[in-house]
Amino acid sequence: MKYYCIAGEASGDLHASFLLSALKTLDPQAQFRAWGGDLMQAQGAELDKHIRELAIMGPVEVLLKIFKIFQNFADCKKNILDFQPDVLILIDYSGFNLRMAKWAKSQGLKVVYYISPQVWASRASRVEKIKQYVDEMYVILPFEEEFYRQRGMKVHYVGHPLIEVVDKHHPNPDFLAQNNLSADQPIIALLPGSRKQEIRSILSLMLTVLPSFPEAQFVVAGAPSLEPEFYRNFLAPFPQVTFVQNQTYDLMAHSQAALVTSGTATLEAALFELPQLVCYKTHPIFYWIAKQIIKVPYISLVNLIMQKELVPELIQNDLNPQRLKAELQQLFEDENRQRIAQEYKALRNKLGQAGAPQRVAQGILKFLAPPKN
Repeated sequence: MKYYCIAGEASGDLHASFLLSALKTLDPQAQFRAWGGDLMQAQGAELDKHIRELAIMGPVEVLLKIFKIFQNFADCKKNILDFQPDVLILIDYSGFNLRMAKWAKSQGLKVVYYISPQVWASRASRVEKIKQYVDEMYVILPFEEEFYRQRGMKVHYVGHPLIEVVDKHHPNPDFLAQNNLSADQPIIALLPGSRKQEIRSILSLMLTVLPSFPEAQFVVAGAPSLEPEFYRNFLAPFPQVTFVQNQTYDLMAHSQAALVTSGTATLEAALFELPQLVCYKTHPIFYWIAKQIIKVPYISLVNLIMQKELVPELIQNDLNPQRLKAELQQLFEDENRQRIAQEYKALRNKLGQAGAPQRVAQGILKFLAPPKN
């Protein structure tokens, strides 16, 4: 079979790479072309465009790059038509992929969506369009199946792929030595996000806690899609802060606490049983707009899945030096750490068993199989 896959962000590249690996096992002659990243390419996908060319965040950047966005749509359509795939596989990245789904159906292509757009957070009416344009939807959060069922769409809940990713990770025993870190001092991980605008808004605030924790070692995890030079201006005044890249899981495995920008990293930290504070801040106008649109009580996946505030969320004005210091100190209290560890175990149970990519691959091949006479 010929598979065309579109992932527009680092997390999508990760999950798509595991799916491509599973598809190769079931279909050894599989051919892959994609919009994606290094991990998909390592699984044999011929890349038409790399995710580093696709990062756009916020209304202002969308307006500034509107012509590039239109060109991306045109390029992607041409790439797909040139390849003539048996199926188009869309991974998350809803702003782009839902439009591609609509176009693909108009071309008579089969469309599979893996990792649902977060329509449950805002504009639930988009489910009606998804019904029209998506043949098979595979969801990874336990509440998503019920959300779609209530709106008349059958979807497949496959469990969360991060379970497999985290379980397969073997911490590097030389991580501390390679990064000049001491085993005798606690490590606080700073994960300021993967987009430049997020990092500009949040990293400097995270760094304000340094004087309050003189005994700790602070380590910033750089996004794989950004150059290390981007972080230099933020970290220049803090020579005691360590910077690592492509070592986020090793950092989580060796840390005692973390400040995490809302996103997939909050769930990754939970699966590593790492106590965390969830941080988010954006321009006041963008925040006001988001408040009008987003209809969920929490911003972190951890809290959404557990349907309660398991991890503290410091959002907008609450993300300030005083609150950061106070909440981070609480993460080091034994009673809180024991409670968090127990809650994280309950979270993991809610996410189902490992093997999500394999279940999706099996579903796709079943969907593509010719009907029996």
